This record gives sequence, C-alpha cells and structure tokens, in this order.
Amino acid sequence: MRVGVFTPLLSQLPLDVVLKKLKSYEIQTVELGTGNYPGDAHCKLSMLENPAELAMFKSTIEDNGFSISALSCHGNSLHPDKAVREAMLKTSRQTILLAEKLGVKTVVDFSGCPGDSPAATAPNWVTCPWPPEYLKVLDWQWNEVVAPFWVEHAKFAADHGVRIAIEMHPGFVAYNPETLLKLRSIAGSNVGCNYDPSHMFWQNIDPIAAVRVLGDAIFHVHAKDTQIYTANLPRTGVLDTKPYTDERNRSWIFRTCGYGHDAEWWKEFVSTLRMFGYDDVLSIEHEDSLLSPEEGLTKASKFLNEIVIKEQPAAAWWV
Repeated sequence: MRVGVFTPLLSQLPLDVVLKKLKSYEIQTVELGTGNYPGDAHCKLSMLENPAELAMFKSTIEDNGFSISALSCHGNSLHPDKAVREAMLKTSRQTILLAEKLGVKTVVDFSGCPGDSPAATAPNWVTCPWPPEYLKVLDWQWNEVVAPFWVEHAKFAADHGVRIAIEMHPGFVAYNPETLLKLRSIAGSNVGCNYDPSHMFWQNIDPIAAVRVLGDAIFHVHAKDTQIYTANLPRTGVLDTKPYTDERNRSWIFRTCGYGHDAEWWKEFVSTLRMFGYDDVLSIEHEDSLLSPEEGLTKASKFLNEIVIKEQPAAAWWV
C-alpha cells in the first residue's frame, strides 16, 4: 500500500513543481483531475489530439519517478439539463480514452443524478420513501435513466481497458454501499467504487464495516476524514446544508487525516482494506476548511506514511 495525492489542492502550481513538492513528502503517486468538478489543472484532455503534448506529459511524470493512480472527472453525466449533461459526459468519455493512452486502469467519477421526469431542469436526489411519489421518481430514475446509461458507459470503458470507480457521495444515486452495489449489479464488474471513508462517517456508516460489505468492489481509495460535532448534531442531523465554511454551526466537517479519527482507527482501516484485497493507493484529498492546503498535505502525508502497510507479508511457516 502507498500514499498518493489528488492534486487539485495544488492547482495553482504547475505539474513539474507539484511532483517535486510531493517527492519531498515521500509521495510518488498522483491522482489527476481532467475536468468537471475537479478541474484539469494538471491533466488536459487536449492531449488526446496532440501527440507532442501527450509525450511531454508522459515524460514529466516518468522523469520525476511518479505513477498515476487514477484520472478523475467527477461529474453528473445524468444531469437533466442537456447542455450540462453532454458536456460532463464528453469529459467522462474523453477521460477514459486518455486513461487508455496513458495505461491508467482507473477513472474516478460520480454515479450522477437525474431529475424527476423528462421535463426536469435540475437533479432530484430522493432521500425518503414517502410520500409515495418519491418512490415513483426513484423507480423512474433507476429504470429509465440510470440503468440504460451505466450499462452502455461501463461497456465503453471496458472496451478501452479502463474500469470506473464511483465515489459514493450524497446528492447522487449511488451514495452508500447498498446503492453502489445496486449500480454494480446493473452495470457489471467493471464498475466499482472510489472509497472515501469521510462520506461514510457523516452518514453514520462505519467505514471499516463497509469495507467488508464492498469487498472487491473497491477500486481506489481517498484518504480524507470527517469530524462529527455532537453539540450541533441534535439540531441538524447529518443532512446539513449549511456551507462547509460555517464550521461552528455544522454537524460535521471534512478533516485532514488524523484530525477526525486517530492513528489506531486508520491502522485498522488500512489493515481491513488489505484483508479484503485492496493493497493500492490511499490518495490524499484535502477538503479541510480549518487547514490550508499546505498544512493539510503536510500533516496527512506524514500521518499516513507512518500507518500504511508497505511490505507484503511473508508466507507463514504453517501455511
């Protein structure tokens, strides 16, 4: 297992400077955004049409001794607004094609969320089964929009030797292990998850227990923590819509690794990941509003590098 970094937190710096900085933190693996919500500061899809640009990019990565754990294009390819939907889908498909050219096996994305009907203009995330029209909306979304799209999109990725890791995130149709596995059962084994424990914490899902539920559906892992504020939780519950920067009044906020849960928790987390077959990257994603990107990266990289299990276990004498 190794520590990596999702680079949008350093989007103000050019790629070569980012790589040199990360190497000083004993990190040699990056996850790169290609557009949609993460932006494309360090990985341009224009490389698909520019062999010279692609060659220079590969050289920058390789000459600095780095590997790419994933390309990420988190977006909503099911958006009911046609212009938004087509733009995000184009980015997603081009990201798959670029991953193929770069030999990157994993593309990270969201599942997306449709509206409530063909006439909708905004996504509609259904969170309860009553009144009964909500279940009708949910059935329509999955049967008429989600399933047809993901069967086709998963095949497109598989045809290009790429797998799709869905980040389970509230606001989209696949937001917890149950809905992720439902999507996987429809789209096939080429769809799995980008596992971010921070999104489990604030839904009151034990992230370690959920590893056992997800098993080999875990394709990629984000290293991010969440802190629950029990003083505010009775007033708001976990579905808190206040801005992330309103830390004093929120029921939870995202934290740098180690600031929500201690080293003992993270040791058990990485051990359980390995137990269930995941022995790849922990990609640091900085979204801690109480720490600067530099502080978050410094603290998270030091914290995780002391925790990850880097060596394969030797065969036991009794095996």
